[in-house]
Amino acid sequence: MVHHDAAATRAALPFDRLIPALRERFAGGCEVPQRHVHTVTSPGGGRMTSLIMPAWMPGRYYGVKVINIAPGNAAKGLPGLHGSYLLFDGNTGVPLAVIDGSELTTRRTAAASALAASFLARDDASHLLVVGAGAVAALLPAAYRTVRNLQKVSVWARRPEQAETLAARWRSEGFYARAVSDLELACSEADIVSCATLATEPVVHGAWLAPGSHLDLIGSFTPTMREADDACFANARVFVDIEEALQKSGDLIGPLARGVLRENDVRGTLTTLCKGVATARRSASDRTVFKSVGTALEDLAGAVLVHEYHGPG
Repeated sequence: MVHHDAAATRAALPFDRLIPALRERFAGGCEVPQRHVHTVTSPGGGRMTSLIMPAWMPGRYYGVKVINIAPGNAAKGLPGLHGSYLLFDGNTGVPLAVIDGSELTTRRTAAASALAASFLARDDASHLLVVGAGAVAALLPAAYRTVRNLQKVSVWARRPEQAETLAARWRSEGFYARAVSDLELACSEADIVSCATLATEPVVHGAWLAPGSHLDLIGSFTPTMREADDACFANARVFVDIEEALQKSGDLIGPLARGVLRENDVRGTLTTLCKGVATARRSASDRTVFKSVGTALEDLAGAVLVHEYHGPG
């Protein structure tokens, strides 16, 4: 079994390769059973969420990811997410590779948001606002640049110094980037607002969003997490990565329970968008929302790219 560390995984997954691979896999499909979600507590009161996510392409590949999310890690100077991916031959079960799950997860997550935006953001969208300063947030401009002609990138974070550091990094990568302190104003000016936080209370409010804008919600992957208030979904065209998001994300569970959003208000998934079945935006003035919770389909698509890029070793 070959080991692909973070650097090898990153080298195999440039966004101009990963985003089309995700589009192909969402359109083509694969077998994705329901993930296992476990809360792991420690005697000192710490807790983390552990996700176990299998998927397979019949007769080709079978893979399993274990990803652990520990929000308290930031205070310890550690990343909040760690994971590993095991890829097997889909016929024989022979182990093929172990892949850095953290790098795979952050890259496929950013790529899925960009894939959604390729359908949902206006063609002329050029100003991206990133809300958050973690590992996924750091990758969003590079992912979005693959599908839209970005002219400006703004970033807001609860800790202003983190936003400044990230903006400087993006400038070194060739982006016109700046940190912002007024989130309401920044939302009103952006064509695309992409949230990648571990928030449990709304960070972005619908009243702040401009007509014709696209809102990308990445962070709320459990019922207790939330990045957007109810108004974000009112009078918007709402899409999800998978139907399971309606039961997984606090961003959706609350508005559904309060009647702000109905299940039939959700216009499609990444599968129906990639198959050309769902209608994305109807006009430049439509406001769109994409809510993702992640799926093992994305991990498998990325893992196969890594394996085939590097060969059997």
